[in-house]
Amino acid sequence: MLDYDKEAERYDASRGGEPRAAAAAQAVLGFLPDGTRRLLDVACGTGIVTRRFAADRDGLSVTGVDLAPAMARRAAARLPGAVVLADSRRLPFPGGRFDAVSSVWLLHLAGTDEDVRTIVGECARVLRPGGIYVTTVDKAAAHNVGSDIDAVMSSRPHRPARDAADLVASYALGHGLVPAGGARFTGHGQGRSPRRTVADLRRGWFVTLPPGGALADGFAASLAALPDQDRPRPDPVFTVRAFRKPE
Repeated sequence: MLDYDKEAERYDASRGGEPRAAAAAQAVLGFLPDGTRRLLDVACGTGIVTRRFAADRDGLSVTGVDLAPAMARRAAARLPGAVVLADSRRLPFPGGRFDAVSSVWLLHLAGTDEDVRTIVGECARVLRPGGIYVTTVDKAAAHNVGSDIDAVMSSRPHRPARDAADLVASYALGHGLVPAGGARFTGHGQGRSPRRTVADLRRGWFVTLPPGGALADGFAASLAALPDQDRPRPDPVFTVRAFRKPE
């Protein structure tokens, strides 16, 4: 697992920067009805998406939450006074506080299925009746774009997809949320090149391939043999699902 305190400094530049953030923000905002006034962004990271929620919707008050101190500090610089250091499994807010809750690129990081269930439950708890919860699902699958890199990496050990769409929908239903639609958006600037994928291997991006191990080194050698080492392959296309808390 990546150390997100260490990742904070390079996070935005390595993940598509503002174009990807804009696409993510618009996908989430597309589900928020007129009159939405209070949004909680859970696992806000550096705040690059969170800031756009506030900038792109007039009258929207946005609060961010993140567990990694370095990430939260960067987010707080973008949204002064609006970022809280907290665990998404224990949100420090009263029930029904927010009109909308988002969790972008969070659920796939959870250590267990029960963690995902708990996170979804907390998002549902702090949502007011009639409010909307929007989250990304199936993140790992989005990165499989059918490239030669994917072909090389296809035999690696796979981690369970804790953010699988059907699982997330079942957890949402268990916490009283009902489906409210879906959308997709492009992860601009995240198309992988072979050389970049080797670098990701070396720093622990692939959680089932510990850096320095024989298995990781074997995949790195295969990637290094691919042509066009610095040519990005197609960008991933991410999926979001929305859920509503009935009145």
